[in-house]
Amino acid sequence: MQDYIEVEFRTGRMGYFLNPNNLPIEPEDLIVVEVERGEDIAQIVHMAIPRDEKDILDSNGRTYRILRCATEDDLEKLRNISKEEDKATFTFNDLLLHYPFEMKLIETVYQFDGNKLTFFFTADGRIDFRTFVRELATIFKTRIELHQTTGRDEAKRLGGFGMCGNQYCCSSFLKRFNQVTIKMAKDQNMAGNLSKISGPCGRLLCCLNFEEDFYVEEGKDYPIVGTCVQYKDARAMVFRIDVLAKKIFLTTNDQNMIDLSPDEFSQLKIISIPDIETCP
Repeated sequence: MQDYIEVEFRTGRMGYFLNPNNLPIEPEDLIVVEVERGEDIAQIVHMAIPRDEKDILDSNGRTYRILRCATEDDLEKLRNISKEEDKATFTFNDLLLHYPFEMKLIETVYQFDGNKLTFFFTADGRIDFRTFVRELATIFKTRIELHQTTGRDEAKRLGGFGMCGNQYCCSSFLKRFNQVTIKMAKDQNMAGNLSKISGPCGRLLCCLNFEEDFYVEEGKDYPIVGTCVQYKDARAMVFRIDVLAKKIFLTTNDQNMIDLSPDEFSQLKIISIPDIETCP
């Protein structure tokens, strides 16, 4: 049974296609595939997605196939499409001036065969743009789609460089957004200043998700923050752990701070563990 090929379209959408003709394709190759309304061009992401891994079929219960590897003529056509997209962007922004709502156009993408034109935008709140879409369809004489995007989608489409000096993960190698929570930041001792762990999109950094499993696994040998112990003649509370430095930090009632290794901490008597908000 043939596996599916996973591809990414120029719109950022992922798709799954069969290769019935066994075309000689490799990851990152450009290919032309059949879609619901004609043909489109896409880039190969994964070569083998098992049929039972996820729901591959579209809403009509149909599967699609790879038509051919992109030829020189296809690549030349793609370059011309980019010029047409620039013209469509100018027309969109010019027409938008005659409407009462505000949009920020992020990207304009033509389907490879010209049967669809998609505009990606951001806006505050919901917008009734039905009349606007009809006028765009009259001008371009093709199917028009408007997609309102989030801050993360905008960062992925526009690209840029993060505080690490590298390209945004979402615009380089990250194909899907994974959930990032404040708990991940706390696990990694990075929850003190949200502005330092937030990306240009205003959301928590995607890279917090990359090492979460490591911190959770290593943290199993460390006490829970808030645990109260007897330290010498005073009571102290665990206020921070650092699994990389292999340190456990305590604070006493008189604000003294102590750092211990896990072995040193294991010699202390535990008085209470959280669920108790304050240490007596």
